[in-house]
Amino acid sequence: MQKLTERLVSWASLIDDKTVEQARTSSRMPFIHPHIALMPDAHLGLGATVGSVIPTLGAIMPAAVGVDIGCGMIAVKTQFTAADLDGRDLSELRQQIERAIPLSAGRDNRKIVATAEPRIAELEDRAEKAEFDPASYAGHWRHQLGSLGSGNHFIEISLDENDDVWMFLHSGSRGIGNRIAKHHIGVAQRLARQWWIELPHPDLAYLVEGTPEFSRYIRELRWAQHFALLNREEMMDRVANQLGRFLDTPVEERERINCHHNFTESEMHFGKRVWVSRKGAIMADEGRPGLIPGSMGTASYVVEGRGDPVSLNSSPHGAGREYSRSAARKTFTHEQLREAMRGIEYRDTDAFLDEIPQAYKPIDRVMADAADLVSVRHVLRQIVNVKGD
Repeated sequence: MQKLTERLVSWASLIDDKTVEQARTSSRMPFIHPHIALMPDAHLGLGATVGSVIPTLGAIMPAAVGVDIGCGMIAVKTQFTAADLDGRDLSELRQQIERAIPLSAGRDNRKIVATAEPRIAELEDRAEKAEFDPASYAGHWRHQLGSLGSGNHFIEISLDENDDVWMFLHSGSRGIGNRIAKHHIGVAQRLARQWWIELPHPDLAYLVEGTPEFSRYIRELRWAQHFALLNREEMMDRVANQLGRFLDTPVEERERINCHHNFTESEMHFGKRVWVSRKGAIMADEGRPGLIPGSMGTASYVVEGRGDPVSLNSSPHGAGREYSRSAARKTFTHEQLREAMRGIEYRDTDAFLDEIPQAYKPIDRVMADAADLVSVRHVLRQIVNVKGD
Protein backbone atom coordinates (compact mmCIF):
# COMPACT_ATOMS: atom_id res chain seq x y z
CA MET A 1 0.00 0.00 0.00
CA GLN A 2 1.25 3.48 -0.90
CA LYS A 3 0.02 6.70 0.67
CA LEU A 4 -0.20 9.16 -2.22
CA THR A 5 -1.68 12.03 -0.18
CA GLU A 6 -3.41 12.41 3.18
CA ARG A 7 -6.69 11.54 1.46
CA LEU A 8 -5.56 9.04 -1.18
CA VAL A 9 -3.99 5.60 -0.73
CA SER A 10 -3.27 3.01 -3.41
CA TRP A 11 -2.61 -0.71 -3.74
CA ALA A 12 -1.95 -0.49 -7.49
CA SER A 13 1.60 -1.19 -8.63
CA LEU A 14 0.50 -0.73 -12.24
CA ILE A 15 -1.31 2.61 -12.67
CA ASP A 16 -1.03 5.56 -15.06
CA ASP A 17 -0.68 9.24 -14.18
CA LYS A 18 -4.12 10.21 -15.54
CA THR A 19 -5.82 7.70 -13.25
CA VAL A 20 -3.90 8.94 -10.22
CA GLU A 21 -4.77 12.55 -11.05
CA GLN A 22 -8.45 11.69 -11.47
CA ALA A 23 -8.49 9.99 -8.08
CA ARG A 24 -6.58 12.86 -6.48
CA THR A 25 -9.22 15.28 -7.79
CA SER A 26 -12.02 13.19 -6.28
CA SER A 27 -10.18 12.93 -2.98
CA ARG A 28 -10.27 16.73 -2.61
CA MET A 29 -14.05 16.79 -2.31
CA PRO A 30 -14.79 18.19 1.17
CA PHE A 31 -16.86 15.26 2.44
CA ILE A 32 -14.30 12.46 1.82
CA HIS A 33 -13.58 10.61 5.09
CA PRO A 34 -10.90 9.56 5.75
CA HIS A 35 -9.45 8.81 2.28
CA ILE A 36 -10.13 7.23 -1.11
CA ALA A 37 -8.62 3.78 -1.52
CA LEU A 38 -7.42 2.81 -4.99
CA MET A 39 -7.56 -0.91 -5.66
CA PRO A 40 -4.89 -2.81 -7.67
CA ASP A 41 -7.14 -2.77 -10.77
CA ALA A 42 -7.73 1.02 -10.70
CA HIS A 43 -8.08 2.73 -14.07
CA LEU A 44 -9.58 5.87 -15.59
CA GLY A 45 -13.37 6.08 -15.33
CA LEU A 46 -16.24 8.45 -16.02
CA GLY A 47 -16.00 11.18 -13.38
CA ALA A 48 -14.60 8.87 -10.70
CA THR A 49 -11.93 6.20 -11.01
CA VAL A 50 -12.93 2.60 -11.65
CA GLY A 51 -11.41 0.43 -8.94
CA SER A 52 -11.84 2.99 -6.16
CA VAL A 53 -13.45 2.96 -2.73
CA ILE A 54 -14.96 6.35 -1.91
CA PRO A 55 -16.19 7.02 1.67
CA THR A 56 -18.29 10.16 2.07
CA LEU A 57 -19.83 12.00 5.02
CA GLY A 58 -23.40 13.19 4.48
CA ALA A 59 -23.30 13.10 0.67
CA ILE A 60 -23.04 10.73 -2.28
CA MET A 61 -21.73 11.37 -5.79
CA PRO A 62 -23.98 9.23 -8.04
CA ALA A 63 -21.34 9.01 -10.79
CA ALA A 64 -18.93 7.59 -8.22
CA VAL A 65 -21.22 4.57 -7.88
CA GLY A 66 -21.25 4.02 -11.63
CA VAL A 67 -24.02 3.80 -14.20
CA ASP A 68 -24.37 0.02 -13.97
CA ILE A 69 -25.74 0.05 -10.42
CA GLY A 70 -25.20 -3.24 -8.60
CA CYS A 71 -22.97 -4.75 -11.27
CA GLY A 72 -21.20 -7.78 -9.87
CA MET A 73 -20.41 -11.48 -10.00
CA ILE A 74 -22.04 -14.76 -9.09
CA ALA A 75 -20.37 -18.18 -8.96
CA VAL A 76 -21.75 -21.61 -8.14
CA LYS A 77 -19.71 -24.74 -7.45
CA THR A 78 -21.35 -27.90 -8.78
CA GLN A 79 -20.97 -31.61 -8.05
CA PHE A 80 -19.43 -32.20 -11.50
CA THR A 81 -15.75 -32.63 -12.30
CA ALA A 82 -13.69 -32.29 -15.45
CA ALA A 83 -14.14 -36.02 -16.06
CA ASP A 84 -17.89 -35.47 -16.55
CA LEU A 85 -17.12 -33.15 -19.46
CA ASP A 86 -14.42 -35.27 -21.11
CA GLY A 87 -15.19 -36.14 -24.70
CA ARG A 88 -18.24 -33.88 -24.92
CA ASP A 89 -18.73 -31.16 -27.50
CA LEU A 90 -18.59 -27.98 -25.41
CA SER A 91 -19.79 -25.89 -28.34
CA GLU A 92 -23.21 -27.47 -27.82
CA LEU A 93 -23.25 -26.32 -24.19
CA ARG A 94 -22.18 -22.80 -25.21
CA GLN A 95 -24.95 -22.59 -27.79
CA GLN A 96 -27.54 -23.90 -25.31
CA ILE A 97 -26.60 -21.14 -22.87
CA GLU A 98 -26.68 -18.54 -25.64
CA ARG A 99 -30.23 -19.60 -26.53
CA ALA A 100 -31.41 -19.57 -22.90
CA ILE A 101 -30.13 -16.08 -22.00
CA PRO A 102 -30.47 -12.87 -24.06
CA LEU A 103 -27.03 -11.48 -24.83
CA SER A 104 -25.81 -8.04 -25.93
CA ALA A 105 -27.00 -4.50 -25.26
CA GLY A 106 -30.69 -3.95 -25.91
CA ARG A 107 -31.56 -7.66 -25.94
CA ASP A 108 -34.41 -8.66 -23.61
CA ASN A 109 -36.44 -11.77 -22.88
CA ARG A 110 -39.37 -12.31 -25.24
CA LYS A 111 -41.45 -13.72 -22.39
CA ILE A 112 -41.28 -13.94 -18.61
CA VAL A 113 -40.38 -17.50 -17.64
CA ALA A 114 -41.45 -19.33 -14.48
CA THR A 115 -38.17 -18.79 -12.59
CA ALA A 116 -38.36 -15.03 -13.20
CA GLU A 117 -41.96 -14.56 -12.01
CA PRO A 118 -41.33 -14.60 -8.22
CA ARG A 119 -38.28 -12.37 -8.63
CA ILE A 120 -40.26 -9.83 -10.61
CA ALA A 121 -43.02 -9.94 -7.99
CA GLU A 122 -40.40 -9.25 -5.30
CA LEU A 123 -39.06 -6.29 -7.28
CA GLU A 124 -42.57 -4.93 -7.81
CA ASP A 125 -43.17 -5.07 -4.06
CA ARG A 126 -39.86 -3.37 -3.33
CA ALA A 127 -40.58 -0.64 -5.88
CA GLU A 128 -43.94 0.06 -4.27
CA LYS A 129 -42.29 0.37 -0.87
CA ALA A 130 -39.62 2.63 -2.39
CA GLU A 131 -42.42 4.80 -3.77
CA PHE A 132 -41.45 4.79 -7.43
CA ASP A 133 -42.47 3.12 -10.67
CA PRO A 134 -39.54 1.47 -12.50
CA ALA A 135 -41.56 1.70 -15.72
CA SER A 136 -41.03 5.47 -15.61
CA TYR A 137 -37.39 4.67 -16.46
CA ALA A 138 -37.86 1.56 -18.63
CA GLY A 139 -41.28 0.19 -19.46
CA HIS A 140 -39.80 -3.20 -20.38
CA TRP A 141 -37.76 -3.65 -17.20
CA ARG A 142 -39.47 -6.96 -16.32
CA HIS A 143 -38.21 -8.48 -19.57
CA GLN A 144 -34.65 -7.34 -18.77
CA LEU A 145 -34.44 -9.63 -15.73
CA GLY A 146 -32.33 -12.60 -16.80
CA SER A 147 -30.37 -10.84 -19.56
CA LEU A 148 -26.59 -10.45 -19.75
CA GLY A 149 -25.70 -7.28 -21.64
CA SER A 150 -22.40 -6.70 -23.44
CA GLY A 151 -18.94 -5.25 -22.83
CA ASN A 152 -17.06 -7.13 -20.12
CA HIS A 153 -20.15 -9.08 -18.98
CA PHE A 154 -19.80 -12.83 -19.44
CA ILE A 155 -20.96 -16.32 -18.55
CA GLU A 156 -18.36 -19.05 -18.03
CA ILE A 157 -18.04 -22.70 -17.17
CA SER A 158 -14.77 -23.13 -15.29
CA LEU A 159 -12.65 -25.70 -13.50
CA ASP A 160 -10.89 -25.07 -10.20
CA GLU A 161 -7.53 -26.42 -9.04
CA ASN A 162 -9.23 -29.71 -8.07
CA ASP A 163 -10.98 -30.00 -11.46
CA ASP A 164 -14.37 -29.27 -9.89
CA VAL A 165 -16.83 -27.55 -12.25
CA TRP A 166 -18.03 -24.00 -11.48
CA MET A 167 -20.58 -21.76 -13.19
CA PHE A 168 -19.52 -18.12 -13.16
CA LEU A 169 -21.08 -14.94 -14.54
CA HIS A 170 -20.79 -11.15 -14.48
CA SER A 171 -23.64 -8.68 -15.02
CA GLY A 172 -25.61 -5.87 -13.39
CA SER A 173 -28.86 -3.92 -13.42
CA ARG A 174 -29.06 -3.62 -17.20
CA GLY A 175 -30.86 -0.71 -18.89
CA ILE A 176 -33.13 0.06 -15.94
CA GLY A 177 -30.16 0.59 -13.60
CA ASN A 178 -28.37 2.68 -16.18
CA ARG A 179 -31.36 5.01 -16.58
CA ILE A 180 -31.82 5.35 -12.82
CA ALA A 181 -28.13 6.24 -12.44
CA LYS A 182 -28.10 8.76 -15.27
CA HIS A 183 -31.25 10.44 -13.95
CA HIS A 184 -29.74 11.03 -10.52
CA ILE A 185 -26.38 12.14 -11.93
CA GLY A 186 -28.38 14.72 -13.85
CA VAL A 187 -30.28 15.79 -10.71
CA ALA A 188 -26.99 16.26 -8.82
CA GLN A 189 -25.56 18.34 -11.66
CA ARG A 190 -28.69 20.49 -11.86
CA LEU A 191 -28.55 21.19 -8.12
CA ALA A 192 -24.89 22.15 -8.39
CA ARG A 193 -25.76 24.70 -11.08
CA GLN A 194 -28.76 25.92 -9.11
CA TRP A 195 -26.67 26.59 -5.99
CA TRP A 196 -23.61 27.92 -7.84
CA ILE A 197 -21.42 25.07 -6.61
CA GLU A 198 -18.10 24.93 -8.44
CA LEU A 199 -17.00 21.37 -9.14
CA PRO A 200 -13.62 20.13 -10.42
CA HIS A 201 -15.60 17.88 -12.78
CA PRO A 202 -19.35 17.77 -13.53
CA ASP A 203 -19.48 14.05 -12.67
CA LEU A 204 -18.41 14.82 -9.11
CA ALA A 205 -21.79 16.47 -8.50
CA TYR A 206 -23.31 15.21 -5.27
CA LEU A 207 -26.57 14.79 -3.39
CA VAL A 208 -26.72 15.91 0.25
CA GLU A 209 -28.07 13.59 2.93
CA GLY A 210 -31.34 14.80 4.41
CA THR A 211 -32.68 16.27 1.17
CA PRO A 212 -35.60 14.77 -0.81
CA GLU A 213 -33.28 14.23 -3.79
CA PHE A 214 -30.85 12.20 -1.67
CA SER A 215 -33.61 10.09 -0.13
CA ARG A 216 -35.12 9.28 -3.51
CA TYR A 217 -31.71 8.32 -4.90
CA ILE A 218 -31.03 5.93 -2.03
CA ARG A 219 -34.43 4.24 -2.42
CA GLU A 220 -34.02 3.76 -6.14
CA LEU A 221 -30.33 2.84 -5.83
CA ARG A 222 -31.13 0.05 -3.39
CA TRP A 223 -33.88 -1.22 -5.67
CA ALA A 224 -31.48 -1.29 -8.64
CA GLN A 225 -28.83 -3.06 -6.57
CA HIS A 226 -31.36 -5.75 -5.72
CA PHE A 227 -32.46 -5.99 -9.36
CA ALA A 228 -28.82 -6.66 -10.29
CA LEU A 229 -28.48 -9.38 -7.65
CA LEU A 230 -31.71 -11.10 -8.77
CA ASN A 231 -30.72 -10.70 -12.42
CA ARG A 232 -27.58 -12.72 -11.74
CA GLU A 233 -29.55 -15.33 -9.81
CA GLU A 234 -32.05 -15.69 -12.65
CA MET A 235 -29.30 -16.18 -15.22
CA MET A 236 -27.47 -18.61 -12.96
CA ASP A 237 -30.61 -20.74 -12.65
CA ARG A 238 -30.80 -20.88 -16.44
CA VAL A 239 -27.11 -21.77 -16.80
CA ALA A 240 -27.57 -24.55 -14.22
CA ASN A 241 -30.56 -25.85 -16.14
CA GLN A 242 -28.59 -25.96 -19.39
CA LEU A 243 -25.55 -27.59 -17.78
CA GLY A 244 -27.81 -30.21 -16.17
CA ARG A 245 -29.45 -30.95 -19.51
CA PHE A 246 -26.07 -31.15 -21.22
CA LEU A 247 -24.84 -33.75 -18.70
CA ASP A 248 -28.23 -35.46 -18.26
CA THR A 249 -28.00 -34.84 -14.50
CA PRO A 250 -29.50 -31.96 -12.47
CA VAL A 251 -26.96 -29.58 -10.98
CA GLU A 252 -26.36 -29.91 -7.25
CA GLU A 253 -25.06 -26.65 -5.76
CA ARG A 254 -22.14 -27.05 -3.38
CA GLU A 255 -21.52 -23.32 -2.90
CA ARG A 256 -22.96 -20.00 -4.15
CA ILE A 257 -21.39 -16.52 -3.94
CA ASN A 258 -23.15 -13.38 -5.24
CA CYS A 259 -21.46 -10.00 -4.74
CA HIS A 260 -21.77 -6.43 -6.04
CA HIS A 261 -18.86 -4.31 -7.20
CA ASN A 262 -20.69 -1.10 -8.22
CA PHE A 263 -22.72 -0.06 -5.19
CA THR A 264 -23.10 2.10 -2.08
CA GLU A 265 -23.62 1.03 1.54
CA SER A 266 -23.75 2.85 4.88
CA GLU A 267 -20.84 1.57 7.01
CA MET A 268 -18.74 2.45 10.06
CA HIS A 269 -15.11 3.34 9.31
CA PHE A 270 -12.54 5.21 11.39
CA GLY A 271 -15.10 6.11 14.01
CA LYS A 272 -17.74 7.59 11.73
CA ARG A 273 -20.72 6.33 9.74
CA VAL A 274 -20.02 7.00 6.06
CA TRP A 275 -21.52 6.15 2.70
CA VAL A 276 -19.02 3.86 0.99
CA SER A 277 -19.27 3.90 -2.81
CA ARG A 278 -17.34 1.04 -4.34
CA LYS A 279 -16.93 1.72 -8.04
CA GLY A 280 -15.27 -1.45 -9.25
CA ALA A 281 -14.45 -2.95 -5.84
CA ILE A 282 -15.97 -5.63 -3.63
CA MET A 283 -16.56 -5.87 0.11
CA ALA A 284 -13.72 -7.79 1.74
CA ASP A 285 -14.36 -7.70 5.48
CA GLU A 286 -12.77 -10.56 7.37
CA GLY A 287 -14.08 -13.94 6.27
CA ARG A 288 -16.45 -12.60 3.59
CA PRO A 289 -16.38 -14.67 0.37
CA GLY A 290 -15.83 -12.75 -2.86
CA LEU A 291 -15.13 -13.11 -6.57
CA ILE A 292 -12.38 -11.51 -8.64
CA PRO A 293 -12.54 -12.38 -12.35
CA GLY A 294 -9.64 -12.09 -14.71
CA SER A 295 -10.13 -11.04 -18.29
CA MET A 296 -11.50 -13.14 -21.13
CA GLY A 297 -9.11 -16.09 -21.39
CA THR A 298 -7.37 -15.73 -18.01
CA ALA A 299 -7.91 -17.07 -14.49
CA SER A 300 -10.55 -15.92 -12.02
CA TYR A 301 -10.43 -16.18 -8.24
CA VAL A 302 -12.72 -17.18 -5.41
CA VAL A 303 -11.41 -15.23 -2.43
CA GLU A 304 -12.02 -14.49 1.22
CA GLY A 305 -11.69 -11.02 2.71
CA ARG A 306 -8.96 -10.15 5.21
CA GLY A 307 -10.75 -7.10 6.63
CA ASP A 308 -7.99 -4.57 5.96
CA PRO A 309 -9.18 -1.34 7.65
CA VAL A 310 -7.18 1.09 5.48
CA SER A 311 -8.85 -0.33 2.36
CA LEU A 312 -12.21 0.13 4.12
CA ASN A 313 -12.61 -3.66 3.99
CA SER A 314 -12.39 -3.77 0.20
CA SER A 315 -10.59 -5.53 -2.63
CA PRO A 316 -10.32 -5.31 -6.44
CA HIS A 317 -13.15 -6.51 -8.66
CA GLY A 318 -11.14 -7.78 -11.63
CA ALA A 319 -8.15 -7.18 -13.85
CA GLY A 320 -8.80 -3.52 -14.77
CA ARG A 321 -8.30 -2.14 -18.25
CA GLU A 322 -4.93 -0.97 -19.60
CA TYR A 323 -6.24 -0.13 -23.07
CA SER A 324 -9.49 1.66 -23.84
CA ARG A 325 -11.89 -0.22 -26.09
CA SER A 326 -11.00 1.89 -29.12
CA ALA A 327 -7.25 1.58 -28.42
CA ALA A 328 -7.55 -2.20 -28.03
CA ARG A 329 -9.26 -2.48 -31.42
CA LYS A 330 -6.45 -0.48 -33.03
CA THR A 331 -3.68 -2.38 -31.24
CA PHE A 332 -4.62 -6.06 -31.33
CA THR A 333 -5.66 -8.52 -34.05
CA HIS A 334 -8.22 -11.26 -34.39
CA GLU A 335 -5.39 -13.80 -34.59
CA GLN A 336 -4.04 -12.59 -31.25
CA LEU A 337 -7.51 -13.04 -29.74
CA ARG A 338 -7.68 -16.59 -31.13
CA GLU A 339 -4.29 -17.38 -29.64
CA ALA A 340 -5.29 -15.97 -26.24
CA MET A 341 -8.46 -18.11 -26.27
CA ARG A 342 -6.75 -21.32 -27.36
CA GLY A 343 -8.30 -24.30 -25.54
CA ILE A 344 -11.43 -22.34 -24.52
CA GLU A 345 -14.80 -22.82 -26.21
CA TYR A 346 -16.05 -19.36 -27.26
CA ARG A 347 -17.81 -17.63 -30.14
CA ASP A 348 -14.96 -16.77 -32.51
CA THR A 349 -15.67 -13.21 -33.65
CA ASP A 350 -13.70 -9.98 -33.86
CA ALA A 351 -16.61 -8.34 -31.99
CA PHE A 352 -14.74 -9.35 -28.83
CA LEU A 353 -11.42 -7.82 -29.85
CA ASP A 354 -11.75 -5.00 -27.30
CA GLU A 355 -12.07 -7.69 -24.61
CA ILE A 356 -8.80 -9.46 -25.50
CA PRO A 357 -6.82 -10.32 -22.33
CA GLN A 358 -3.94 -8.08 -23.39
CA ALA A 359 -6.27 -5.06 -23.06
CA TYR A 360 -6.36 -5.67 -19.30
CA LYS A 361 -3.83 -5.60 -16.49
CA PRO A 362 -2.26 -9.03 -15.79
CA ILE A 363 -4.57 -10.64 -13.25
CA ASP A 364 -1.66 -12.30 -11.41
CA ARG A 365 -0.14 -8.82 -10.86
CA VAL A 366 -3.48 -7.55 -9.53
CA MET A 367 -3.80 -10.50 -7.16
CA ALA A 368 -0.22 -10.05 -5.91
CA ASP A 369 -1.04 -6.41 -5.13
CA ALA A 370 -4.19 -7.57 -3.31
CA ALA A 371 -2.42 -10.09 -1.06
CA ASP A 372 -3.10 -8.03 2.09
CA LEU A 373 -6.76 -7.54 1.13
CA VAL A 374 -7.90 -11.09 0.33
CA SER A 375 -6.76 -14.68 0.56
CA VAL A 376 -7.31 -17.01 -2.41
CA ARG A 377 -9.57 -20.01 -1.89
CA HIS A 378 -9.86 -21.24 -5.49
CA VAL A 379 -8.32 -20.44 -8.87
CA LEU A 380 -10.76 -20.96 -11.76
CA ARG A 381 -9.75 -21.59 -15.36
CA GLN A 382 -12.50 -21.16 -17.91
CA ILE A 383 -13.34 -23.83 -20.46
CA VAL A 384 -16.50 -22.23 -21.90
CA ASN A 385 -17.00 -18.48 -22.43
CA VAL A 386 -20.24 -16.77 -23.45
CA LYS A 387 -20.40 -13.04 -24.23
CA GLY A 388 -22.68 -10.54 -25.93
CA ASP A 389 -21.54 -8.39 -28.84
